[in-house]
Amino acid sequence: MNWPVLNYLDWRETCSALHLYLQVAGKYRLAHSPWLNHSWNATFYVTPAGFTSSPIPDGPGIEILFDLHAHEVGGVNAEGRKASFPLGPTTVAAFHAAFMDLVTQLGGTPTFHGEPNEVPHPMPFAEDFRERPYDRDAVRRFHEASVQINRVFKAFRTSFLGKSSPVHLFWGAMDLAVTQFSGRRAPLHPAGIPALPDDVAREASDREVSSVGFWPGGGGIDYAAFYAYAYPAPDGFRSAPVKPDAAFWHDDLSEFILPYDAVQSAAEPDDALMAFLVSTYAAAATLGKWDRDLLECSPGRPRRVRQVDTVTGAEPLASEDGRVVREDGPSKGRYILEIAGNQGVMTYSRAGEAMIIIDHTEVPAALRGRKVGERLVRQAVDDAREAGIAIVPLCPFAKAQFDRHPEWHDVLRRS
Repeated sequence: MNWPVLNYLDWRETCSALHLYLQVAGKYRLAHSPWLNHSWNATFYVTPAGFTSSPIPDGPGIEILFDLHAHEVGGVNAEGRKASFPLGPTTVAAFHAAFMDLVTQLGGTPTFHGEPNEVPHPMPFAEDFRERPYDRDAVRRFHEASVQINRVFKAFRTSFLGKSSPVHLFWGAMDLAVTQFSGRRAPLHPAGIPALPDDVAREASDREVSSVGFWPGGGGIDYAAFYAYAYPAPDGFRSAPVKPDAAFWHDDLSEFILPYDAVQSAAEPDDALMAFLVSTYAAAATLGKWDRDLLECSPGRPRRVRQVDTVTGAEPLASEDGRVVREDGPSKGRYILEIAGNQGVMTYSRAGEAMIIIDHTEVPAALRGRKVGERLVRQAVDDAREAGIAIVPLCPFAKAQFDRHPEWHDVLRRS
């Protein structure tokens, strides 16, 4: 997998131009698509060739593609008609005129708001006559990086059962992002984002979220970077331990930042990026008291159906995912489940011969979504039944499991 070198300062003028070109096409999609929550009706998506709008309900139905291999903007309609024009050194005004003509050729109506959003000192597209460069090699590298990032983001998304966005490109800030939702309402967002309507900003953040994304650079940093934030940010979020070591909290942006270079130069770039995604999500979900047991599952694998998770309890995971081991002592003991070198541990104390107290459960982030904690508690329930003893779930996680599984209540200590 090719993770190319990206140097924002070397191509920032081209990057700025490409950003504005995507805004022109994105505003066309926005103007002709019914609103989808959190502005999802406006975004673009990564393809092996570049970025696509997906079908836009205008005229016979139109799709716009930024082909970053051929370096052209193309379109196709539902009748099979195609049109295109080249990407190269030009002005935003010339690009805008060419795009309007392309939409007309495809049978669409090229009407949309004519000014950019989320950029300083916005100038109407049709009036921006400044010459812009076009670095074909830098654009190609940006696309190659986007393909790899899109792939890892999609793999990360598979371990979340709750509401999650697609992996998509927001042309407002030119960031590739994926967002996960707790399922709860959020406080009213303060908005106030330059060149972005307040109602759009508030609608985008009206639910609790954990969001991660990638910027090619700009917007307060002069290098390509990954970001992660939570809204609302729970207490302690900014000081939460996140991985890898190169990740840090950026005070001005109020987000965790991981420089792209730290991923690109890592021995295993996929693992470095996944560690950032998992650890920042875990910080948001744990500190925000999300119902992680309900929202998460094991990471998706090709040709393998997700394990059943019903009201009465999940089916045991396959034997390849390890088995629970019990270490029992005169006064204390623990249950251990090891998978791929990572251990989930649940400890207990004895209270006489007929009762144990589960006092702590710890599952590392690498095992999130694999029902490790549930399996540890389930094994304790099975052992308690066999030995004829009772359980006191002092540990909050164990107590939550008993609340979720009424069929285990026969082993609970009765007052």
